[in-house]
Amino acid sequence: MTPAPPIDAHVRLDTHPTHPSAVIAVLTGSQARITHMGLEAAGWTVVAENVLVLVRIDHEEPYWAKDAATHLAAEGTSVEISPRLQEAMDEEWTWASYPMPWCTRSEIREVSNEAQKIHDDIRHGQLLIHAHAHDGHTTVAVGTYLGRNGKSVYLHGEDHLRQIADTFDSPAGALVAFEKVHAADMRPGPAPLTDTERAAAEARAPLALTAAAPEPARPESETVPAYAADAGDHDALLDAFLDTHGEWERWRTWSDETTHVIHESQTLRIERVHETPAHETAWTVAAYETPVSDRMWVLTATGATPAPVLQELLDHLADGEGWDTAIGTPVDEKTVTAATHPLSDAGWEHTVDGRWIRWTSPAGDAGVQFDAFTAQHPTQNLTAWTIWAGPDPDRPAWTLTASPHTPSSLLASLSETLAHETGTRHTTTAGPERRTSLVATPPTAPAVTAGPSR
Repeated sequence: MTPAPPIDAHVRLDTHPTHPSAVIAVLTGSQARITHMGLEAAGWTVVAENVLVLVRIDHEEPYWAKDAATHLAAEGTSVEISPRLQEAMDEEWTWASYPMPWCTRSEIREVSNEAQKIHDDIRHGQLLIHAHAHDGHTTVAVGTYLGRNGKSVYLHGEDHLRQIADTFDSPAGALVAFEKVHAADMRPGPAPLTDTERAAAEARAPLALTAAAPEPARPESETVPAYAADAGDHDALLDAFLDTHGEWERWRTWSDETTHVIHESQTLRIERVHETPAHETAWTVAAYETPVSDRMWVLTATGATPAPVLQELLDHLADGEGWDTAIGTPVDEKTVTAATHPLSDAGWEHTVDGRWIRWTSPAGDAGVQFDAFTAQHPTQNLTAWTIWAGPDPDRPAWTLTASPHTPSSLLASLSETLAHETGTRHTTTAGPERRTSLVATPPTAPAVTAGPSR
């Protein structure tokens, strides 16, 4: 498919300042009206001049905003996505206590999208609600789609779980069937708004966005231990490394997503995966005895690895010392001591728990773990060393792993950086947090049976 020629329109997508999952779009350019019409057709609401908002009752706005960004870019619009919205787009979150556990994530999204359509039809006056009731578990309602061939429907559930449970040939038939089951609790008109619907309505209000919009955040920097510093621009670090070290050569694969960097000896190689989520492997360093032999050792680092730690790794590789290691002998106490003595000298807590030997920073926000059992295993690519930083080892902000025979000099250099070096961390006014676990109300099978089932 040939991409459309570019147009003079730019859209910046960002999270809503007050509604946790909603997305706002700010349009600029002489042809912004083209993008404006496209977003309106996709369900976005105008809240100010050249400002639209996407608000849904299923909290799937980042997913649909990403879909919209893809279509806009294909149609020639320049699209910019804020970092915090990109993080929400990349996040894999799940519903807590979802009442249909057999559904896959994509099937759950289909169910909630159908509920969204019902919600929008009611909101836009295309589905007229005649009456509602509460069946002891959730809200039920009966209504009719307006138009020449409008059908009457029985609705069951609320918010992202609302479904069409039955259809009827006429409003009268629908009301008679509804009254037979819910006569005692039946109330005229639509049910009161749920908390989710009320919050969505507030986010769509023109004044809500203006009044709640925060002042531009002023980034501030602070000096922190190297392990707590910002990740910085990993690609820029790699580019600078290649510019100053001619003995390393860049190799592109068939995909621009990955870059390979190979030393002139062809026995040391770096793999850099671009655009990697913070907790996934972005760097792989591997050493070989000969260009065609198996790996002697391997080291990996995730996408959020701080710039000072990564810079120390690249500097050590550039020195060209300590690449090889004796892979025929087990890792002994002397090797472990050599790799971790900077941590011990800096007062990091040293503990032994069975096969695990750990060094933890005084603040408890970083650590190094050595797996003594794996270190004796003949397979060279298992993880024996794990370096982490973050709230705790089970929820690390970033991790770096190494196989048993990773050179102790390299590990000692990284330990020195963790224990004694510092870096910079930038802080800004925090935006609304993306909720990753939402509680759904289990629905009860509807009792109305009159009319053909959908």
